Amino acid sequence: MDGTQLQRIKQRYGIVGNCEGLNRALEIALKIAPVDLSVLITGENGVGKEVFPRIIHDFSGRRNKKYFAVNCGAIPEGTIDSELFGHEKGAFTGAIEQREGYFSVANGGTLFLDEVGELPLQTQARLLRVLETGEYIRVGASEVRKTDVRIVAATNVNMEKAISEGRFREDLYYRLNSISISVPPLRERGDDAVLLFKKFALEMSEKYKMPPIRLDEGARQMLKAYSWPGNVRQLKNITENMSVTSEQRDVTADVLRSYLPEEKSHRELIAVPAGQTVNSFENEREILYQILFDLRRDVSELKKIVHENAGRHSGDERPTAGTGVSLYRHPAIDVSAATVPVEPICEAEEVKENDEPLPETRSLDELEKDLIRRVLSENNGKRKQAAAQLGISERTLYRKIKEYGLE
Repeated sequence: MDGTQLQRIKQRYGIVGNCEGLNRALEIALKIAPVDLSVLITGENGVGKEVFPRIIHDFSGRRNKKYFAVNCGAIPEGTIDSELFGHEKGAFTGAIEQREGYFSVANGGTLFLDEVGELPLQTQARLLRVLETGEYIRVGASEVRKTDVRIVAATNVNMEKAISEGRFREDLYYRLNSISISVPPLRERGDDAVLLFKKFALEMSEKYKMPPIRLDEGARQMLKAYSWPGNVRQLKNITENMSVTSEQRDVTADVLRSYLPEEKSHRELIAVPAGQTVNSFENEREILYQILFDLRRDVSELKKIVHENAGRHSGDERPTAGTGVSLYRHPAIDVSAATVPVEPICEAEEVKENDEPLPETRSLDELEKDLIRRVLSENNGKRKQAAAQLGISERTLYRKIKEYGLE
C-alpha cells in the first residue's frame, strides 16, 4: 500500500502517527477486511484498538450491513448471555418480554467484542459454537437459530497466561485468532506522542476558543521519554487538563512534569530478604498495593488448594504455612518466607496465643479499599480510567465500589 492511500485512511478515521508498528497494523486491517475471517486485536488499554474493527467493517463486503460494538467487560456476568444471544419471555426474573440479542440484530454484519478476555467461561462456550457452526440458542429457549456475523475481538489480556490459568478457553482463542493485529503502545511510537499532543491541543483550542498550548524542546523530549501506562487515552486527558488549567501557553519541561503522574519503575513484587525485620512493612506497603489485584485474582485457586489439602488431612490439624501450603504466591516472591505482616486471604492457619503481634497489620480488604479510593481520586472519579489503571474491568470496579461503599 502506498503512503498516499494510507494517509487518506488515517485522515478518515482520525488516526495520528507515522510509526512503523502503527502503519503495519493498518495495512493488515485493510488487507484482511475483504476476507471473512475472525480477527483478534491485541494491545494495552488506551492504544486505540476500537478503530480497527470499524476499518475492517467499512472495507469489507459487509459495509452496508450493521456494525455493533459490545464492551464485554462492562456487562454484568448474569446478563451477558442475554445481551449477546437474546432471551425468551420468562427465562429469568425480570425477563418480561422476548429480547433479540446482538447476534440476531447484527446478522449479516460485523460484531466487535471489546475486552473479550473478560467473558465468563459459560459464555465462551456459547461463543465458540457460534464461530464453529453459526448456531446459537436464546436464553430459556430450545430452538436453534442461525446467524451470519463476522466477529472482530479485542483484548488487553495476556491470552496465553489466561489460558494457562483456566480463565480462557484455548479452542476459542484459536478460533478468534484466525488473524491477529497488534497495536503498539504509545511509548514505542516515538514522535507520535508529540503529534498526538498537538492534535488534542488544537481540538481543545477550536472547541473552547482558547489559545492552543505548545511544547518547547525540553517538554517534547520529556513527552517522548515518558512511559504512558494509559497510552493515547492518558495523553489526551493530560493535554485537555493542561489546556484548561495551565496559565502558560508555552509549556516547558517543568510545567509538563507537574501534570505527569510519577512513573513507577517497579510493577512486580520484589523479593524480601529473609533476614529483614517487621519494620520493612512500611517500605513494602506500596509494593503490596501494586500487586493487590493479582492476589485477588488468585483467591479462588488458593481456596481450592486449601480445601483439597484439608480433605487429605481430615482428622488432622489444619495445615499451616509450614506444611507446604503457601497462601501467597507471586512469580517474584514466596511471601510465606517473608516477614511482611499481611492477614491471610483464607483461614488456613491460626496465630498461637504466645505469638508476638505484628505492628500495623491490615487486611487485604482494607488495602484494596484504600487503593480503589486513591485511584478514583487520581482520575477525578472517572471509573473507566480508574479501571484501566488498576488493570481490571469496569464491571469488577463497579462491584468493588458498591461492596466497599465508595459510591
